[in-house]
Amino acid sequence: MAKSNFRPLHDRVVVKRIDADEKTKGGIIIPDTAKEKPSQGEIVAVGPGGRDEAGKLIPIDLKVGDRVLFGKWSGTEVKLDGQELLIMKESDIMGVLT
Repeated sequence: MAKSNFRPLHDRVVVKRIDADEKTKGGIIIPDTAKEKPSQGEIVAVGPGGRDEAGKLIPIDLKVGDRVLFGKWSGTEVKLDGQELLIMKESDIMGVLT
């Protein structure tokens, strides 16, 4: 993805979905209407982090390029620079795929 003119605030990240396979293991093609949205994505932008009760900045433990797992209904869908992306809080991310 080309550099976006969007910078998330606080503890939010921007995630690009990673498409699910369009065929089952047996080779059956799955129509778009029956596909489950994947719960994997790639981080494309990261906010500075949240603040604790004392106002101290707590940096986000994710970086651009990380492949992550997130809940099926996590985030808010947006279209930026012609791409469909998700904006979500760091706490919506379940983990990083290594």
